[in-house]
Amino acid sequence: MSMTDPIADMLTRIRNATMARHKRVDVPASKLKLEIARILLKERFVANYKFMSDDGPQGSIRIYLKYTPDEESIINGLDRISKPGLRRYCAVDEIPRVFGGMGVSILSTSRGVMSGREAKKVGVGGEILCTVW
Repeated sequence: MSMTDPIADMLTRIRNATMARHKRVDVPASKLKLEIARILLKERFVANYKFMSDDGPQGSIRIYLKYTPDEESIINGLDRISKPGLRRYCAVDEIPRVFGGMGVSILSTSRGVMSGREAKKVGVGGEILCTVW
């Protein structure tokens, strides 16, 4: 099976792992996925992540998932917005609010990958990779 959308694959792996209440999930690494993991950590959706360089030619990212004290996943949903077949871009004033500010949109901008909140702050739009809440 060829991977046409590695980001969707990463989101699906995280979604499946949280539903199965796993403590961690491994995804094949890429610079973009490391950036997404960094934002998930910064926005407190995951406990931690680390790059595992000894895993195959490209390495992998081990993402440590986060749960509430009563075992509910912190991540309630992940949505892939921009897909390979249909890219979704937005200007700075069109950056979506996710669940009234409870969630976060992750954008790929000319200044790198950042959360919608950061992008608004620095005044750039970009490609909406995904939303997390």
